[in-house]
Amino acid sequence: MKGMDNFRKVAVLMGGTSNEREVSLQSGKNVAEALSSLGKYEVVPVVLDANDLAALPAGVDACYIALHGGWGEDGGVQAALDARGIPYTGPGAAACRVTMDKIATKRLLDAAGVPNAAWSVATAADPSPAADFPCVVKAPRDGSSVGVYLVKSPDDFPRAVADARRIDREKFGGEGEALVEAFIPGREMTVGVLGAETLPVVEICAPNGWYGYDEKYNSSETRYPFPDDPFLPEMQRLARAAFDATGCRGVSRVDFRVTPEGRMYALEINTSPGMTGHSLVPKAAAKAGLSFADLCDRVLRSAAHD
Repeated sequence: MKGMDNFRKVAVLMGGTSNEREVSLQSGKNVAEALSSLGKYEVVPVVLDANDLAALPAGVDACYIALHGGWGEDGGVQAALDARGIPYTGPGAAACRVTMDKIATKRLLDAAGVPNAAWSVATAADPSPAADFPCVVKAPRDGSSVGVYLVKSPDDFPRAVADARRIDREKFGGEGEALVEAFIPGREMTVGVLGAETLPVVEICAPNGWYGYDEKYNSSETRYPFPDDPFLPEMQRLARAAFDATGCRGVSRVDFRVTPEGRMYALEINTSPGMTGHSLVPKAAAKAGLSFADLCDRVLRSAAHD
């Protein structure tokens, strides 16, 4: 891993081809404005319309990756920047490939002893694994709650599995898989990890208790309080363990569910956290005393390449 923190010309990569393009454009705009406000960088906003770096100008010292989903989080852009020797923010290509694959992530979390929901995989050979209801069915290699279904009855299970497998098949080839997880009742919380620092825990209070795509990006009813439960230090420790187990660096966010009894289960790891008005890492950083511009600066100065 090679890095430096005396960058001058910085490209903020945004847009992309995933279904999170519009959110990425918001994040990228915010990051570019924040870095520009510091007065020490030549900031170049770069909107990507394809899965390549053709739009990247010459002479860039580092890239701030504000891409979400797809090529921005599956290791694609990271590998392309590694090949050019350009430092970039967030985890490297290998960690991104793992965390973008929810099934691979579950295996690493299990190996590291990080609690997570009981799970199975629906495949062509076993399209309807045993499940208790309610359960959660997910397209295993997508993001931002796309292809995620809360299934409350056996009647709805085959359709949810078929749709999740279809999404997986259309995007990644093969016969398609679906991740089936036990539903964890209770509260949803998230922990940002910023280099050596673990940020304050943020609770997610969504309407009707379900934090889907609309609740993330479109709802004004979702609330984000800072809890004061006694288990929070242990949640931060587990977030760090998940971050390390998957090989992350820079900045990432680990999502959890917490039962009424206070048992914590890691859900997934986001290697390119949003930087919009609804986003959680900026909220946690502000709680820790970091302005949005300072947060972006910290993230940028951690940029490295493999």
